[in-house]
Amino acid sequence: MNLLLFSSDDLLASGRLAVSDRRLQHLRQVHRAAVGDTVRVGQIDGHIGLGTILELSSQRAVIDFELNQCPPAKLPLVLLVALPRPKMLRRIVRSAAEFGVSELYLINSYRVEKSYWQTPVLAPETLRDYLLLGLEQSRDTVLPNIHLEQRFKPFVEDHLPALLENRRGMLAHPSPNAPLLNADADTGHVIAIGPEGGFIPYEVEKLIAAGFETVSLGPRILRVENAVTAALGRLLQRA
Repeated sequence: MNLLLFSSDDLLASGRLAVSDRRLQHLRQVHRAAVGDTVRVGQIDGHIGLGTILELSSQRAVIDFELNQCPPAKLPLVLLVALPRPKMLRRIVRSAAEFGVSELYLINSYRVEKSYWQTPVLAPETLRDYLLLGLEQSRDTVLPNIHLEQRFKPFVEDHLPALLENRRGMLAHPSPNAPLLNADADTGHVIAIGPEGGFIPYEVEKLIAAGFETVSLGPRILRVENAVTAALGRLLQRA
């Protein structure tokens, strides 16, 4: 936890907060914090600053703080990922927050198992928890927006045109002739990554017709979570 995130529910007064959940346990067990120590804090969807621990017990920590720093800028990116299995989904959601993705679309595909859409991981409060873990790691406060799109064709035909406006659409899909993903620092991007086994030909055709270009992440076939990390890493280098 590189940043102690808090919400208005944690406030005792202006400039003072209290925590009594996993954040308290992290302060005590991992940071080995003590009264008088300084910790970095941030308000969810707000600013970042420093706090001083006034009280620390097994029941709660009370921290006085001042916020004076803006959170880091988001990547100029909309990320589309075919819904993966739940275990992988947790890591992808957290990674999206760590890398600074502003918009994450979880979309359907022929190779997405129907049961994946029933996973408890997609509950809003669970997704929020994983996003917060990513923000804590990267010292960010702004939650990415997550959209669930269970119908592939209506999404591609009705929603993608607006997403692609003034953005470059890149489909990370294995192809012997596709150029390596190469992001422009001054251009917004929409990157699409398929399920295990990739998008089927019909889906690839629909995405290309919508305005995507096929790009490669290299000669190796990557798992979805690694493909996401590889793509985001290339964009982060150009940000």
